Amino acid sequence: MGGFFGAASKNDAISDVFFGTDYHSHLGTKIGGIAAYDEEVGLQREIHNIENTPFRTKFDGVFDEMKGNSAIGCISDTSPQPLIIRSNIGTYAITVVGIINNSESLINQYLSFSGGHFGAMTGGKINVTELVAALIDQKSTFTEGITFAQKVIEGTASILILKNDGAIIAARDKLGRLPTLIGKNESGYCVSFESFAYKKLGYENEKELGPGEIVEITADSLKVLRGPGKKMKICSFLWSYYGYPTSNYEGVNVEVMRCRNGRIMAKSDKEKKNAENIDYVGGVPDSGTPHAIGYANESGVPFARPFIKYTPTWPRSFMPSNQKERNKIAKMKQIPVHELIQDKKLLFVDDSIVRGTQLKETVDFLYENGASEVHMRSACPPIMYGCKYLNFSRATSDMELLARRVILELEGEEGFEHIEEYSDSSTERGKNLRKAICEKFHFASLEFQSLEGIIEAIGIDPCKLCTYCWNGKE
Repeated sequence: MGGFFGAASKNDAISDVFFGTDYHSHLGTKIGGIAAYDEEVGLQREIHNIENTPFRTKFDGVFDEMKGNSAIGCISDTSPQPLIIRSNIGTYAITVVGIINNSESLINQYLSFSGGHFGAMTGGKINVTELVAALIDQKSTFTEGITFAQKVIEGTASILILKNDGAIIAARDKLGRLPTLIGKNESGYCVSFESFAYKKLGYENEKELGPGEIVEITADSLKVLRGPGKKMKICSFLWSYYGYPTSNYEGVNVEVMRCRNGRIMAKSDKEKKNAENIDYVGGVPDSGTPHAIGYANESGVPFARPFIKYTPTWPRSFMPSNQKERNKIAKMKQIPVHELIQDKKLLFVDDSIVRGTQLKETVDFLYENGASEVHMRSACPPIMYGCKYLNFSRATSDMELLARRVILELEGEEGFEHIEEYSDSSTERGKNLRKAICEKFHFASLEFQSLEGIIEAIGIDPCKLCTYCWNGKE
């Protein structure tokens, strides 16, 4: 994934952008960057690898190295950015959040008529942010260029541009799959992926951009360059998994949604008389915890934390990049509370079940520490399709998805013609999927939140939600 933060202020903007960008560290682990504009110095840029060091550690010297009343920052899991570009429409810094699925065809098309070139990395790959800049530069204004780029890009691209006069242009992706919000204080305006990031810095809500909307901010003004489109497909996973608990998207708080989601799952279990006589309800930390709190409150079963993650030395579960090492670190982080595990019937709620690799390690760990039963609940439906609009998951193939693999084992490729049935716990195929996963992972029981349940928990118009990873519908 990735996130960004920018500010245009009457005062020095570096501090706000430093802390604002740092508040997006949960969205990426590879690259951090800041670009700033100062009247005397012009555009400046600094980029660091943050794979093994937090953003704030790598950029703690930025206050001495950069200055400016306007700045943008990013956390990225893709290419190094922000980039500084000199083009026919001006010199500017740019950062992009999203994914471009047709980058090769766009590169070839651009090179075929431009006579230009791209800087290439190992293997011939190019920086996708440079590609977006090249597309924007095909037009005579930033608004026209961004509109053109978003039209031809297959995927998602939310864009921040810092101009050579200190103004910042912010563009939400064309279908609003990701959030882009504007904050305001007495000194100016800011733009952010996460709303809590600017609230902590003393900004108030000013505007949430609509799908494809483009605005320009300065210290004194907010100007709409292009109004929002009518169609929205915001990612439902923002609420169930990777959004930060204190953030709001489309007016819906993440933590509140997760608690509501857990309550809905508990009501369903109660009606079906599933998983009775449970001793404790717990969440697979951290994002599963609020779902579990909602489940516990509704079910009346005490909430507990039978194991705690040791985070001082390994604060992020998706480090390092190697899957084998991530699994080892995930296991090393789990510290048991034996009094809450030994001979207990436990029900855990996880935010999702994608590949199931780390979840199996967790369940084995609980049984090794004396649990008598481990029941599992997923706070979202079975993931049947790899996301092609965002890069929030490391899965590179649909067959890496646990539900897909189990369907193949049960019925072969013909089973993929019946994915809707496998998602539904009331059908024979749905029951077989859950039974097979239980046997594979030694769950005492397993259930997934229904599609209807998670849509109810989010609480916005279903036609505005992207649910592709669950039902394959665009």
